[in-house]
Amino acid sequence: MARLNSRRLKQELDPGRYGDGNGLYLHVRYGGSRQWMLRTTIHGKRCDIGLGSAQLVKLEEAREKAFRLRKLARGGENPLQKKNAAKAIPNFAEAAERIWELKRPSWRNPKHAQQWINTLRDHVFPHIATRRIDSIQSSDILQVMTPIWLEKPETARRVYQRIAVVFDWAKASGYREGDSPMEGVRDVLPKQTAKPKHHTALDWRELPDFMIKLGKRPATSARALEFIILTAARSSEARMATWDEIDLTNQVWTIPGNRMKMGIEHRVPLSSEAIRILKNAAELRSQYLFPAHNLAKPMSDMVFAALMKRMGRQDLTTHGFRSTFRDWCSEQNQHSREAAELSLAHRIGNATERAYARSDLLEQRRALMQDWAEYAMGNTLRKEAI
Repeated sequence: MARLNSRRLKQELDPGRYGDGNGLYLHVRYGGSRQWMLRTTIHGKRCDIGLGSAQLVKLEEAREKAFRLRKLARGGENPLQKKNAAKAIPNFAEAAERIWELKRPSWRNPKHAQQWINTLRDHVFPHIATRRIDSIQSSDILQVMTPIWLEKPETARRVYQRIAVVFDWAKASGYREGDSPMEGVRDVLPKQTAKPKHHTALDWRELPDFMIKLGKRPATSARALEFIILTAARSSEARMATWDEIDLTNQVWTIPGNRMKMGIEHRVPLSSEAIRILKNAAELRSQYLFPAHNLAKPMSDMVFAALMKRMGRQDLTTHGFRSTFRDWCSEQNQHSREAAELSLAHRIGNATERAYARSDLLEQRRALMQDWAEYAMGNTLRKEAI
């Protein structure tokens, strides 16, 4: 019987069993899934032992598993019992998926939740997906991190942190003992010299001219960006905003905690210019302030990149306007630092200070946001009655 090889495994194979020799078979099922299987004799009885999916277990690894199990059977042991006992300990991919499912309900941002597991699938699973969580050593982690540590420093740091979370979970769940394989790995990796990239921000002195150009754009995305700039809000906070969060009478936008980065409800005082934008947006008759073309859905975060491209300002990011606001506060304004930081929904002071300073300085921030709006709109300040 001819042994299997990598070229043959890439071919479309009809359902059935394809032998590799010494009792190892590739079982192709109806529907296309492929499983490795070892046929051997245990205590005089012929048994079939599954060795895993052919998508995850390579041919050489399947041969090694089959050899190890045949050796146990020839020695009088029952490899099925050992295999079943080992099933209780997950491999790295299974452990990562479990902790992801466990943590996912606590993440407010679905995109972040998906990125968490995708980075592991892209950069870690190809190396150690099928390795039992209790068998992985520091050398394995070093092998995972080395290709991306200098090439993709920011991604690498996130991957490192997420791997560490998986091993913390494994130890807490009783699947590992002793030190984490993360110990010492960072010490032997080369020093990362790349500086973190910040969101590109428009100089606050250029903002009035930018707002003139933005005001000439008829798209809903342009009105949404104006609102984001005038409120110093994050993109997701404005895109997902619904009318039940808006109090036009008191001119306050209350963002619930489950949509805030810090998980704490945030009140935004609305300037007269922001109110004008909202009154025009109400004509769309959607539950969202700034809906997508399908009025039942919120606006995508991709629309702002497209808007910047149409304006010839691919150098700017939506988030960067928060920095524009903060720079203006620092360099050109008489309002307090606390009011500026609270307007960005940043936490100020240490835990003790926050315990006593419970006011969100709404009225101070109202004056600040009105000054900011009047500066930003500049010559574009519209005089319509509100």
